[in-house]
Amino acid sequence: MSTDPRPHPATPPAPAQPPTPPAEAVAPDPLRAAFSAVRAEIGKAVVGQDDAVTGLLLAFLCQGHVLLEGVPGVAKTLLVRSFATAVDLSHTRIQFTPDLMPSDVTGSLVYDAAAADFEFRPGPVFTNILIADEINRTPPKTQSALLEAMEEHQVSVGGRSRALPEPFIVAATQNPLEYEGTYPLPEAQLDRFLFKLVLTLPGRDREFEILDRHARGFDASHLSAAGLSPVLTPDMIARARQAVAAVHIAPEIIAYIVDLARATRQAPSLALGVSPRGATRMLAAARAYAWLGGRDYVTPDDVKFLVPMTLSHRVILRPEAQMDGLSVGHVLDSIVSTTEVPR
Repeated sequence: MSTDPRPHPATPPAPAQPPTPPAEAVAPDPLRAAFSAVRAEIGKAVVGQDDAVTGLLLAFLCQGHVLLEGVPGVAKTLLVRSFATAVDLSHTRIQFTPDLMPSDVTGSLVYDAAAADFEFRPGPVFTNILIADEINRTPPKTQSALLEAMEEHQVSVGGRSRALPEPFIVAATQNPLEYEGTYPLPEAQLDRFLFKLVLTLPGRDREFEILDRHARGFDASHLSAAGLSPVLTPDMIARARQAVAAVHIAPEIIAYIVDLARATRQAPSLALGVSPRGATRMLAAARAYAWLGGRDYVTPDDVKFLVPMTLSHRVILRPEAQMDGLSVGHVLDSIVSTTEVPR
């Protein structure tokens, strides 16, 4: 074998290889692109509230329900209606009131004289997105009508269980300041919500944009006139859920979620900590958040970002801690800062 470093004169030059495209030139995942397009569609009707929009997207990806909390007039219902329009799914709104009955939600058996038999007439819960407006204004008996639907995606009427459409989520709203004539949600129901999303009052620039839109003719009751159109189909949601289920979560990250949940149960300022169901929902949400961010693995930062919206409604502050000026947010921040982060 020749040791001459020079190329053999009879050897033709190697063909030039095309340059590797930069990372930003790689075509994006069409499913992720569709979920990003949902944000743009919602933005045609709702100004700001980015974290709440993210929460809704994540809820659909991991089949969870959301509780939207905020003072009247911050676009809680408009946000959900806009989301339902952008994902091309059926949605029904129920105004919860003190005289609402469970059958007004689930449906009831009605006697059919012609057939001499009882016929089931589905209630508004038979939809893809149920908007439970001011859910805390109805008594516990009616609130409990949603427990089976939220956990098992079915309702039982007349001794028979009936499956709900898929996908199915409950998007409930409540006012955090007005307590007269309300019924606090029981812990069993709160634990069925994947997220508690707090919608805040807009800053000056955001509020100016809201008023400017209305000055130019925006009408919240006619979303089609605002240009909203469906960009996400049920089939795309199903395929995205399969992709989320394939996201890798290392044992160290699972242990981190377990440690955070156990720390809430041991915190002296909390009377009630996070349940195992809350920990499993955190795991599912972390996978969805990682996928939405373009990754196929979960990081500790994913978990940290989700702590407030996933855990705040699942814990109860002790009265003496409240008297000391502590809040649930302060306690959770302390738990996150003192729990060892996997490397």
